[in-house]
Amino acid sequence: MVDDFSHRPVLLEEVIEGLAIKPDGVYVDGTFGRGGHAQAILDKLGPHGRLLAIDKDPQACEAAQQKFVSDGRFMIERDTFANLKGQVQNHGLLHQVDGVVLDLGVSSPQLDNAERGFSFSHDGPLDMRMNPDSGVSAAQWLASASESEMIRVLREYGEERYAKRIVRAIIKAREQGPITRTRQLAEIVAKANPAWEKGKDPATRSFQAIRIFINRELDDLQAFLDDILDILAPGGRVLVISFHSLEDRLVKRFIRTQARGDDFPSDMAVTQAQLHPRLWAVGKAIHPSAAEIVTNPRARSAILRIAESLAETGGAPLATIPTASHRKYPQ
Repeated sequence: MVDDFSHRPVLLEEVIEGLAIKPDGVYVDGTFGRGGHAQAILDKLGPHGRLLAIDKDPQACEAAQQKFVSDGRFMIERDTFANLKGQVQNHGLLHQVDGVVLDLGVSSPQLDNAERGFSFSHDGPLDMRMNPDSGVSAAQWLASASESEMIRVLREYGEERYAKRIVRAIIKAREQGPITRTRQLAEIVAKANPAWEKGKDPATRSFQAIRIFINRELDDLQAFLDDILDILAPGGRVLVISFHSLEDRLVKRFIRTQARGDDFPSDMAVTQAQLHPRLWAVGKAIHPSAAEIVTNPRARSAILRIAESLAETGGAPLATIPTASHRKYPQ
């Protein structure tokens, strides 16, 4: 059964504007969720346009089938966006995609459903898997992970300064019995955290870190970025909405590297074409407006970055490549 939890897509107007949708274009929503961005894309497409949606969550895929079952322009695949190149290839669309959007992190339906185990605000089984049919749950990992591994995860993925204290409290608690509920873990973390951040639950960083680790979120993002240039058509755009500094850092660094082009010695004179840039940054990072944050507080940490694929210089006029004075690098 598909849940009916509310979901408001983040930065919707900015995403649609950034995609610069062509009515007969081919687009990919790599994180379907509950279809907010997908619906807006379909509203802009003509009868010959196509939208491929991807999501690893079975409930999201079921929602997609129910919502768009009669729309022949729409396709849904249950998979991770780390495998997007393979899915695009299966549909015969390599180098033909005009735009890809990723809305990273946990979706509102996942967060609001206590049974999924993502939220420290609602008690439920400690699962945290976006794909509940694959991998180990958070509870299973906490039951067997070493002290050093847990400390690394909390520090690396949650930037938790009290990681050592929290992990020692987790180990002490699991010696008394298994940690199987979200509120149980949240209370352990809260008691071990000596300095609560104003306006933030003390369990926020720990839950975030465990979720990112369990779902291999940064690994999946890196795999996606490694493949995106084989997916996009010349002039195609990639849009990524991040909610965590580690995610945004990966995207920002990738765009900057691909916009810079090939490495040459600093004292060697080369032309713009010889640099062979593959992307250019479309504007600066975009943040939600104050009005959006008021209506959707979960949008407050969102950052949208947009980049456009450049035509190969061997087969396209140099006019298609922005000059150095016009190329915009991510801020």
